[in-house]
This record gives sequence, structure tokens and C-alpha cells, in this order.
Amino acid sequence: MMWKSARVIRVAQEWGQCRVYDLVCDDGTQVRAIGYVPLVGRADIGEEVLITSATLAKNLGTGGFAMIAAIPHALPTDNHRIGHIVKARYTPLQYTVLSVDEPDSPHYPILCDADSIDAMPVICADLHSALPAIIAGIRCAAPQARIAYIMTDGGALPAWFSHTAWQLRENGHIIGTISCGQAFGGELEAVSIHTALLAARLVWHADIAIVAQGPGNLGTDTRWGFSGVAIGEALNAVYALHGHPIACVRASSADSRQRHWGISHHTMRVLKDVVRVPTTVVNVDLPHMDPALHARITEQFVDLASIAHLRFVSMPGEDLTAALINPPAPLRTMGRGFAEDPLSFYMAGASGYYAGQLLHNAELPS
Repeated sequence: MMWKSARVIRVAQEWGQCRVYDLVCDDGTQVRAIGYVPLVGRADIGEEVLITSATLAKNLGTGGFAMIAAIPHALPTDNHRIGHIVKARYTPLQYTVLSVDEPDSPHYPILCDADSIDAMPVICADLHSALPAIIAGIRCAAPQARIAYIMTDGGALPAWFSHTAWQLRENGHIIGTISCGQAFGGELEAVSIHTALLAARLVWHADIAIVAQGPGNLGTDTRWGFSGVAIGEALNAVYALHGHPIACVRASSADSRQRHWGISHHTMRVLKDVVRVPTTVVNVDLPHMDPALHARITEQFVDLASIAHLRFVSMPGEDLTAALINPPAPLRTMGRGFAEDPLSFYMAGASGYYAGQLLHNAELPS
């Protein structure tokens, strides 16, 4: 895990419950580290901290930070949380929360016997980076929609890590984050994807929910070894709760890896072998697409068309351009922005546009 002792040089950035520090280690090297205030407290300039640097050593694109594990001389105050649900269970930084679905929750009476989200459209995406583009698409068709983000535990566990989700909430683009499974730190906590969906609809009265793992997805270049497999189970859960499952297609026009060029093999695997319920798959119509890329995506959609329970729709890309040029939060995926990989964000925006049209056509509830 590469434990190190270091001292704080400055507080570089702060959002929500996340603080980013510049540190100097005992060996003289300087690193940037993240500290989650509810877990480790706040460090002052010159304060000694204990860090782990495994993700930093791996030079990960999303998680390439050192992580503060403890501030020995400034431990956080015990806030005596009343919840009984333990997240990150049996790890040194396990965290107790009050979950919406436990008996002590004020929302328990609503959720106890609930089993329907009343046809709510739910967009399920492989990558956290799709979130702002999906919201941009929703706003094109349904500007007043109430949107909930449900963060699963395939990537980062603390919701505090996501500057994108924090920014979207601060600016009023989403109601907030519901963290479920082993993920924690959302405005609401839930034990499962099912109760997270129910809380979005019945507690927050969301019109649309977006399900995606936190930042830092995992993939191994094997048939089944990627964290996005869980998105298929999320689509199944949406249908089980009488919602409208919508698959956000992960695609790329710029990824150098053949398995992710065109429609990602993650999306293909999920739709072909995990989803078992009627699901809408949203494509985007881009008139000036590279011919080779267009041929590949067409072939992939033909392959998916043989699956009886999938329904396909296509949204016009030109309707999304203005929204994606001025998104609700910065667009970046795998180190690429909108200009470098437009297809990725057009696909995500198209799924949101379709969901917004469903609301527009049905008229938003008051």
C-alpha cells in the first residue's frame, strides 16, 4: 500500500467534504493528496499526515492521488451518527451511515413496502464521465426536469471524490447523489440499487434518475472483467421496479483500443448477455461521421438488433451540439474532451435527450 509520512504545504482545493493538499514527504518528494473530512478531519499547514500512495504509484488517470489515511494529531470529531449501515465494511476507514431503507430512517415508512418507481425513466451508463453529457441532453428536451444521480460502487466509493457530482448539485442541475451498495457520501444513502431507485422517485420525487458508478471504473481486457457489468443489473432492477430502462451506449471515436472504438465491448457485453428485460438503447445520428466508424457502429447495432427485448431509437446529434459545447459541468472522458472524442458525449447526450422527450411528451408532473 506504500504508507508514508508527510507534512502539509498548502490546501490546494476543496469541494464538499473533499480537501486536496500539497504535501512534502519525509524523503523530500512532493505529492498531492486527497483527504475526506468526515473520515480523517482537516489538516492545517505544517500538520503531519499519514498517506497511502498505491494509486499514485500506478499513475492512474482518475485516482492518481495519494490518499490521507490519518491526521494523527487532529483526529476527526466523532459525530455519533445514528445509522446502523456500515459502508466500506471491515476496512480501517469503514463509515457508518443512516440509510434511507433502515427502520430508523424518516423515509422508512415510504420505502418499507414500496416496489414501483411509476414508469420513471432511468438512464444507466458505464462511465461516470457520461453524467454531465446526459444531463445536457435531458435539459434540451425537459429543462425543468428533477434529476437524481445514483452512484454505484464499481469505481470510487466516497461520493465526495466526484467534483462533477458536487458541481452539478451546487449549480442546481441535479437534486443530489444517492450512494448505494458499498459507495457512501451521497446526500442520501441506500443499501441496494433497488432502494436507491425507490428513494429517487418516492423521497426526492425525481422525474429522471441516472445510474453510473463513481469515477475510476475498472477493466481488465477480458470478456467479463470490468466493473460496468453491474450496469446490466441496474437496467434489470429498473424494470423490476416498473421503471423505464434506458441504456446509455458507451462509444468512442478516438479511443486507440480496438475494443472501445465504436461501441465499447463493455456496452456490447452488457446488452447481449446481462440485460434480460425490455430496454431502450439510444443511438445518435451524426451526419458527418467518419465512414469507417459509421460502418463499425452500424454493424454493432445490427448485431444487437437480434436481441428481442432491446428497443432502438435514434436522436439527432445536431440538436445536442449547443448543449454539449456549453455543458453543465466539464466534459472529459479517458483524458479526452469534447473536441477530441465527440462521439462519446453525443451518445451520452442522446440518451438524456430521449429521456427528456419522454417527460416532455407525457407532460412533467407538478
